[in-house]
Amino acid sequence: MKISIIGNSLTGLILAKALANKNINFEIFYKAKTQNLKSNRTIAITNKNMAFLKADILSIPKKLVNPVNEIGILTENDLLKEVLNFDNKKALFYLIRNHELIKILKKSLNKNKFTKIKNKKFYEKMLSSSKNQLIINCERNNFYNNNFFNQKFTKDYKSIAYTSIIKHKSIQNNKARQIFTNYGPLAFLPLSKTMTSVVFSIRKRNNRLLDENIKNLIKNYNKYYDITNFSKFEIAELKFEAARYYFHNNILLFGDALHKIHPLAGQGFNMTLRDLKILVNELVKSKNLGLPFNKNLLSSFQNKTRPYNLLYSNGINLIESFFKFDTTFNNKFSSSIPALINKNKKLKDFFINFADNGLRNF
Repeated sequence: MKISIIGNSLTGLILAKALANKNINFEIFYKAKTQNLKSNRTIAITNKNMAFLKADILSIPKKLVNPVNEIGILTENDLLKEVLNFDNKKALFYLIRNHELIKILKKSLNKNKFTKIKNKKFYEKMLSSSKNQLIINCERNNFYNNNFFNQKFTKDYKSIAYTSIIKHKSIQNNKARQIFTNYGPLAFLPLSKTMTSVVFSIRKRNNRLLDENIKNLIKNYNKYYDITNFSKFEIAELKFEAARYYFHNNILLFGDALHKIHPLAGQGFNMTLRDLKILVNELVKSKNLGLPFNKNLLSSFQNKTRPYNLLYSNGINLIESFFKFDTTFNNKFSSSIPALINKNKKLKDFFINFADNGLRNF
């Protein structure tokens, strides 16, 4: 029983590592230059998912991970007074740079498991090959997506994410901040005592802003760091996508190919890890019973994940829409409603649990 993984992104690599740990036969097929190893992208991993990674996937060196034990939510109206604050003695989540995690995963996998895609007709040929009992597609735009997975739930956030790593003078840096500005959400995500990831999701009201304009905006909103340097900005259009159907015959979508959400809550990769846990359990169960990796397995995976993923991603969309709507009223509601949550410990615990566990424990 062999599984073919399409794509060597973070999603494909972590799936491969999970399969390797369970002695499930696989091979990774990838295009040349599919990832930027100098990427500014930062991954947020919840407490529960970090425990899952350590127990079932791999242990990440402590020096590469920064724990976040406090989150401050602010608005345009007051950059020093938080409308909502979450804190915990334990870490609320952990931050690691995307390329660091990719490097660790690549080192842990057998090089013979990687095959470069050289032929444009590779995807069609794979379908007719009897060697591939299950194809797991982690690429967002290829022959399989375009021909078998056209039906999607979509939403254009009409925003562009500008991402940079700022360097600053050394501070105790374990607090994340999310500012809902009139331009869009601005996140400060601490990576170390001297580095912080900045993600500014700016609404497309005008022409694309120059890097210098973005820097000046961030400097104006920054009241927390003595900035010494900005890395080059990386830019991405923000759109919500969720597949209506998770599989077609023996092809399964996974990771960003399955669902892509707004980065404001840092939940995209965490949704993938929750899916991964269920997928691996289904594969191990079938393997132990001597059953093929067929439609019954894929249908079970879809039934166990799709309802929760749709509800969860729509919850993220609701938060994004609320704050976007509220800026037209000078943050009138975002200054009052979060304040009510801030005073209620049970509600705050609910949101912490929601972020950590998803919806499956409710």
